[in-house]
Amino acid sequence: MGAMMASITSELLFFLPFILLALLALYTTTVAKCHGTHPWRRQKKKRPNLPPGARGWPLVGETFGYLRAHPATSVGRFMERHVARYGKIYRSSLFGERTVVSADAGLNRYILQNEGRLFECSYPRSIGGILGKWSMLVLVGDAHREMRAISLNFLSSVRLRAVLLPEVERHTLLVLRSWPPSDGTFSAQHEAKKFTFNLMAKNIMSMDPGEEETERLRLEYITFMKGVVSAPLNFPGTAYWKALKSRASILGVIERKMEDRLEKMSREKSSVEEDDLLGWALKQSNLSKEQILDLLLSLLFAGHETSSMALALAIFFLEGCPKAVQELREEHLLIARRQRLRGASKLSWEDYKEMVFTQCVINETLRLGNVVRFLHRKVIRDVHYNGYDIPRGWKILPVLAAVHLDSSLYEDPSRFNPWRWKSNNAPSSFMPYGGGPRLCAGSELAKLEMAIFLHHLVLNFRWELAEPDQAFVYPFVDFPKGLPIRVQRVADDQGHRSVLTESTRG
Repeated sequence: MGAMMASITSELLFFLPFILLALLALYTTTVAKCHGTHPWRRQKKKRPNLPPGARGWPLVGETFGYLRAHPATSVGRFMERHVARYGKIYRSSLFGERTVVSADAGLNRYILQNEGRLFECSYPRSIGGILGKWSMLVLVGDAHREMRAISLNFLSSVRLRAVLLPEVERHTLLVLRSWPPSDGTFSAQHEAKKFTFNLMAKNIMSMDPGEEETERLRLEYITFMKGVVSAPLNFPGTAYWKALKSRASILGVIERKMEDRLEKMSREKSSVEEDDLLGWALKQSNLSKEQILDLLLSLLFAGHETSSMALALAIFFLEGCPKAVQELREEHLLIARRQRLRGASKLSWEDYKEMVFTQCVINETLRLGNVVRFLHRKVIRDVHYNGYDIPRGWKILPVLAAVHLDSSLYEDPSRFNPWRWKSNNAPSSFMPYGGGPRLCAGSELAKLEMAIFLHHLVLNFRWELAEPDQAFVYPFVDFPKGLPIRVQRVADDQGHRSVLTESTRG
């Protein structure tokens, strides 16, 4: 009897899936009849009208071609060929995902303006692993808004005028005073990086330039940066692995600074603290320790790397355009004369606002050099744009460089021409700092840094390339030789008295 029951049970279990399928089919047919249609006669879902394009190789797609090195003043052969073949909006397979690439000014603006509604920031996981999960670069939604609000408050216009402008000038003079007066040859890119790193280290954690701890942190940061832009291969010896170790070392420095600051605040019970971002975050926010660490690290990254490269590009472009250098010098000589007449020794905010042609030079440097080439976004709702369907879940890359180098928008786009910005304000297609809710929080500081550095540079030095070099995209922008320049100190003339021999303290 027991054997018979076991046999029946076994047979029932064998047929159970088929019974369930039959019941499901019966249910589906019944429901379909109730709604007046047969399931097998339903209309097929309309296929999306995807942008034209190609998938490339299995797994890697077209990633290697997309990331192939090319001069920074071009979009590269890959983009040129794809835009010529498919148009300014095309599909591909990049970074292991189905992707739409946009070289279209209208779509790029649409993507950035609809952040959080139709699109969402979506950088590769390796970037988050390096910068941290609380980095502003990878955060989305309310978490990003909170972090950005802290940064915007710290970089407010009031603080730019009262605190950051004199700090930028002081750090500019520290760098320029270290340059030899004549026939000195050195890497302009290295000097630009030293300038922006020391400035950010001072304003983030009150670390003074030249001190042993600051120099150790700067060297760790160089290793860290190499890993941010490397292949995410996390095993001993790789750039990514070394960067993760450097990240731990950098966070250790920040954490020690944080503990010292908290101890000092507790001991002194005073509201007077170092006027830096660390103190601001500790006193003006409810961020956790981990959030503050990632915030400071990501701002050190964002405030140093892009600004230093933009400054190096300006030095490079101006070296090849003597007419622009002359007009710059005339503008800054006039500012220096006004400064002397009022008995001032430091630049004021009013002086900065008088640097009109300087802003033209900055805009043209950002347009032609394109420090930020493209952005990573993800489609979070189905999008229909210009006749194309872009499905939810796809990656989409707004390529800012392609728009800035578009001959239909900018005449002779590969030529350095700062005068193009005299006749019109920046067009809506010009987005060197992104746009929408994720517009770079430090964009005004970056422009201030460039303007103040150029002011003292053109008043005190002439320069030329010591050997041929040009910026390449790897995809990060870099000068292969470090932009070696030879400088010559400019003699005091036309009423200008050099400030390079004066003290920078105070």
